[in-house]
Amino acid sequence: MPHANARLNEYGRNLIAQRVLAGHKPGEVAKQAGVSRQTVYKWVRRFQSEGLAGLADRSSRPHHSPTKTSPKITARITAARVKHFAGPVALSGLLNLPASTIGAVLRREKMPALSHLDRVTGEVIRGRRYSELRYEHREPGSLLHVDVKKLGKIPKGGGWRQHGRGTTTPRGRGAGWDYVHVAVDDRSRVAYVEVLPDERGITCAGFLYRAARWFHHEHGITIRRVLTDNAKNYVLSRDWIAVCSALQIKRRYIKPHCPWTNGKAERFNRTLQIEWAYSRSWTYNHQRTRALDSFVRRYNTQRGHSALGGRPPVSRLAA
Repeated sequence: MPHANARLNEYGRNLIAQRVLAGHKPGEVAKQAGVSRQTVYKWVRRFQSEGLAGLADRSSRPHHSPTKTSPKITARITAARVKHFAGPVALSGLLNLPASTIGAVLRREKMPALSHLDRVTGEVIRGRRYSELRYEHREPGSLLHVDVKKLGKIPKGGGWRQHGRGTTTPRGRGAGWDYVHVAVDDRSRVAYVEVLPDERGITCAGFLYRAARWFHHEHGITIRRVLTDNAKNYVLSRDWIAVCSALQIKRRYIKPHCPWTNGKAERFNRTLQIEWAYSRSWTYNHQRTRALDSFVRRYNTQRGHSALGGRPPVSRLAA
C-alpha cells in the first residue's frame, strides 16, 4: 500500500512506463498522470532494470545508517528499562546516553509506555489521567511534603512473592504493618525516609523533628512549611503542633479527598514501592528494612529524576 500522499499506485506506475516505452513524450505522460517528469523517469528506469517488481512499494529507510544505535547498546537500554522501570530521562542518567536516543530505541523495540503498565507486575493496563499543571517552590525548604505509606510486614522465610500464591507457606496474614514515613523537599526532591512502628501523632512529630534536623545538618536547608493530608495525627495531634511551633514550621493541609495535592510525596511513594519494597522477593522483613538506606542514598545522589532533567535531587542543592 502506497503512503498517504502518493499520487501513483503500482498500476499507475506501470501505465506510465508502458506509455513512455510505447513512444509517448515523458512530459506529456507526466502531465496526464499529474506528476513531475523526474517521477516519470524514475519509474521507467526501475521498470527497465527490475521489471514489475521494481514498481512495488519500498521502504523509505536508507540502505545504510552509520549512526544507528548498535545492538549492544540497544540490549543495554532494554535491559535497563526492564530492571529499573524508568523512562528515557531517568535512564539517561544511569546509562550516560542521550534521553532522545533511549526514547527512540524504546519506540523501535515497541516497548509500552510506563503510563500503560502496572508498576508492580509490569502488565499493560489503562493509563491514568493526569494533569499538565505543575507547581514548584523556588527555594529548598519552602515546602516539605510529608506522608505515610503502609507496607505489610514480610513473614519469616518470605511471603507469596517468594513462594507463589496458593502455597502452604505463610502469606504474612497477621504479621502486622511497617509504616514508612517520607518527607520530600518540594524544590529539590531530596527525600528523607524512616520505617516506624505506627503513625500516631507523637511518632509523626518525632519523624518531622528528625527530618528537619537532617535537612538542616546534611544540606543546610531550613524547613519553613510542611504539607500533609488531613489525618488526625497531623491535624489534631498536640505533639505534631508542638514540634511545628518549636521549629517555626507553618502547617499546610491538602484539599479533602484530593491526594494529588500532595503529589510529590505520593509519587515518591510509588517509586519507593517499585525500586525498594517490591524490587525483589525478600525473605525477612528486616532484610527489606536494611536495604532502605541504600535506596534513599541512591535516589538522592545518583538516580536521574525526570522532573530535574535526568539529574539527581542533590544537583538542585549544588546549583
